[in-house]
Amino acid sequence: MATILVVDDEMGIRELLSEILSDEGHVVEVAENAQEARAYRARLTPDLVLLDIWMPDTDGVTLLKEWAAQGLLTMPVIMMSGHATIDTAVEATKIGALNFLEKPIALQKLLQAVEQGLMRGKREGQPAPASFDADEDGGELGVFGESEARVAPAAINGMNAGLGAENDLAASMPSGAPSADISFDVPLREARDAFERAYFAYHLAKEHGSMTRVAEKTGLERTHLYRKLKQLGVELSKSKT
Repeated sequence: MATILVVDDEMGIRELLSEILSDEGHVVEVAENAQEARAYRARLTPDLVLLDIWMPDTDGVTLLKEWAAQGLLTMPVIMMSGHATIDTAVEATKIGALNFLEKPIALQKLLQAVEQGLMRGKREGQPAPASFDADEDGGELGVFGESEARVAPAAINGMNAGLGAENDLAASMPSGAPSADISFDVPLREARDAFERAYFAYHLAKEHGSMTRVAEKTGLERTHLYRKLKQLGVELSKSKT
């Protein structure tokens, strides 16, 4: 889990990015202008910043220059814009921006850029995503796709007990649904995707394909649920809306 600061003057963009990144397991903080972003950075150092270029008070490139000059550019920064030129993107990169995303931002490009940014931050000794203490959880969970998950035996036993209580899961899965078997010997991102595919496939089967009831059961908005299922590759052809 990482703390990501989203700086954008458009409420819709802030809400959309917050929803997507929160669903990915991150803590998302938002700022609607450079002033709020400055105030946040003065208090805390996020693991990653998504920074809009065109804002009403101070543009993102100027804010990036300020942080660099003040020695505060100690976290990966990804610039965003729907109107920026190539020259602007190059300038931001020279100042220290890690990447540039053009609006409207494609979901896969966003997730890939965020993952790369967090990995870069960890490699360079910048603030890394929060991990679980070994004393509390028996292991450390690394950045997506970067290290394998190590889970305490007690936690594994608890999960196995839970799976035992649902031993009819496979039988209730829709045709073509992914297996509920999840390996702990794979990178965290792959294990989590496998779990989520099985989780949603189970609820789709239990609710007979009703997206409305699945949305209620999982606590997701219908539009968010559709996007998540598409991202995971869960078959929807037999679903009832």
